[in-house]
Amino acid sequence: MSDSVTPAPATAVLRTLDDPDYRAGVVDLLSVIAYGELSGAFATVDDASRAPRLDHKLALARMARMDFDHYEELAARLREIGAEPESSMEPFTAAIDEWHRRTPPADWYEGLMKAYAGSAIANDFYAEIARYVDPETRALVERAVGADEQDAFVKRVLAEAIAQDPRVGSRLALWGRRLVGEALSQAQRVAASHDALTALLVDDGSGVGADLAELTRMFERLTTNHSERMQALGLTA
Repeated sequence: MSDSVTPAPATAVLRTLDDPDYRAGVVDLLSVIAYGELSGAFATVDDASRAPRLDHKLALARMARMDFDHYEELAARLREIGAEPESSMEPFTAAIDEWHRRTPPADWYEGLMKAYAGSAIANDFYAEIARYVDPETRALVERAVGADEQDAFVKRVLAEAIAQDPRVGSRLALWGRRLVGEALSQAQRVAASHDALTALLVDDGSGVGADLAELTRMFERLTTNHSERMQALGLTA
């Protein structure tokens, strides 16, 4: 994910959990991210089984633990606001499971690229939605989806592999293009099929949320973030 943080709109502070429609949107947002973190932990464990070195296995184990810690924090917050995590995550499991089914990594490096670039697209999208929520919720989302020290490990291993064998870079560039397309489609499907989640993002005429121009800029930011990640590896998005 891009390290830059886009300022929250002033209207975000006007929304509170006392509003049942807004609360429903927050529950959806936290739930979809929570299941994404939980399924991401499982995927990282699978990646660890393919790791060629013990230190790589350990690094991925730490990544999986971090994803699960994020899940636990999100689940705890859901309980605080009166939602049962297992039930509130259920509507999102099919879409996220389908994303993983459609993007099975063929090897160790594709698994790392999926973690580095693929999952990051969806996380960027949810961070964009979080621009329009209350400060406490936004801070929680940013902790869950933000870049961390484990991202540096993945980036380093991928960069070293690409430097040693340009064929790896060519293959991963193609894989990255597929991942971004699948991830954007998955995020859009999730938002479109959950009205409360969409309502957090899109201005319904009340002045709260993004208008058409801002939505266009949002997707430009998502694309730019992905391009920057790929460029950091010396690859073309």
